[in-house]
Amino acid sequence: MNEFDPNEACAPNGHFFGFPFSEETSPLILIPVPWDVTASYRKGAARGPQAILDASIQLDFFDFEIADAWKAGIGTSPFEDSLPIGEVSGFLRPVAERAIAYQEKQFSRLPVGYNSASYAKDLSLVEKGGEKLNEWLKLKCEGYLRQDKRIGIVGGDHSVPLGLLQALAGNHGRFGILHLDAHADLRNRYEGFLYSHASIMYNALKIPNVTKLVQVGIRDICEAENEICLQSGGRIVQFPDVRLQKELHEGRTWRACCEEILSALPRQVYVSFDIDALDPALCPHTGTPVPGGLSFDQARYLLSCLRQSGKEIIGFDLCEVAPDSNNPGDEWDGNVGARILYMLSNTLLFGSSAQSE
Repeated sequence: MNEFDPNEACAPNGHFFGFPFSEETSPLILIPVPWDVTASYRKGAARGPQAILDASIQLDFFDFEIADAWKAGIGTSPFEDSLPIGEVSGFLRPVAERAIAYQEKQFSRLPVGYNSASYAKDLSLVEKGGEKLNEWLKLKCEGYLRQDKRIGIVGGDHSVPLGLLQALAGNHGRFGILHLDAHADLRNRYEGFLYSHASIMYNALKIPNVTKLVQVGIRDICEAENEICLQSGGRIVQFPDVRLQKELHEGRTWRACCEEILSALPRQVYVSFDIDALDPALCPHTGTPVPGGLSFDQARYLLSCLRQSGKEIIGFDLCEVAPDSNNPGDEWDGNVGARILYMLSNTLLFGSSAQSE
């Protein structure tokens, strides 16, 4: 600590933001999860944690709303601990691509002789890989929770946080999820995959402790997902982008929108932030970009309102950040992702509930 100067350029040390905090001294632990198996449009999210890490050391850490924010203690679970799960992801990615090609009838992309039995075998391999990911992350998170740590997941595609949600269910009572995303992620076995990136909220709702799912910025949704929402009995509350933008154009303030969003949540809140909730100009290489979305300032204001709301933030994930595979020197996606990660961390660490403990 005595050698760290937040006013100088940070040296890379394997920790997000180049912070000097150990796991033992940090109330918040960030876990990198380099996983990207089922992305159906564009891959690359497995490189997200490293891209965010690389960009994070060039941030300035002064926060206009929080005095000495950087001192709170943001620790990093060692990247080397996540390497084996990254290797599983690398092995399974071409397996999933074969299954996707078969399901989409793109037979020219398949090996000679690939058939329905091959497809079933590949689906089984991907499902077992998803189970391995969930088990690995759940056990890792349970270990940190026993030490009274808070946890943030740095993905990876959006399938990755299920293990943390399962661990939190064993450590908390009822809680809600604030879900910022361009997609509803309520698909049942999207393209045949049980643990699809497009199924994370469908799977999260299997956890009885999750009593509320509040979705913000949704702008790509299928009819089946909409029906799940309508039949949820109020368990799912959506604030689609088209509705939010209409209200803003007609004179409603973003503050009023944020107050309505947060009022739909229970006292304990988990935040799931898919980077594609933002305008794609801010995340051009994410797996499934969609026109529209939140501005950076709108996301920051919503998180600021959450921090001051009196609710307890019990964990978070940031997913689907992907660097430009054709231009490794372009750090824009990682840069934006690092700033969102810092805001999420401070939202958890400096929430009005946390400060009153």
